[in-house]
Amino acid sequence: MKFISLQDRYAGPIAASLKEKLGLKNTYALPRVQKVTVNVGINKTKMDSKEMHEYVIESLKLITGQKPILRTSRLSIANFKIREGLVVGAQVTLRGKNMYNFLDRFLHTALPRVRDFRGVTTKLDGHGNYSIGLKEHTVFPEVPAPDASKVFGLQVTITTSTDSDEEARTLLQEMGVPFRKKKEEEAAKAEKSEGKKVEKAKEKK
Repeated sequence: MKFISLQDRYAGPIAASLKEKLGLKNTYALPRVQKVTVNVGINKTKMDSKEMHEYVIESLKLITGQKPILRTSRLSIANFKIREGLVVGAQVTLRGKNMYNFLDRFLHTALPRVRDFRGVTTKLDGHGNYSIGLKEHTVFPEVPAPDASKVFGLQVTITTSTDSDEEARTLLQEMGVPFRKKKEEEAAKAEKSEGKKVEKAKEKK
């Protein structure tokens, strides 16, 4: 069976389906993904070493196929022990072919490898953009299994061309984002709420 890239699927069957579901005739009026941003927050306590910074950079290069840039703090915040110019994160911004290739691997290879995966939340940010957080970067098969101390989380933000959450959600669903069904969403919220209660109870003890 011939492999068809996500970029080609968007130009073909996905676009046709979007026209029908959104009631649009003009292809240029269809919502589309403009960019994908991959962010890693660098924790000063656990990740503040040159070796860890290099590991994060190399891992992101393997995951995204693009070299990340390090983000530094613009202000000093004494309460958080942050000084101006301190490395606080790493970021990769993907567009075009690289973006579609990453999304294809992320949606169909990495996400299903998440432990106890039951889909992702249907909630967007109110402006047609969507973020998915991962606790472990090792769900990407491109990354060799590291020591437990080197495992880090990351956030993938998908920025679309529409301000409508409904249109963006339809686009993402057509592209293969595995949204939870309503019952699963409610169960996940209840589980999260119960987890918070348990944590608070432990803190009181």
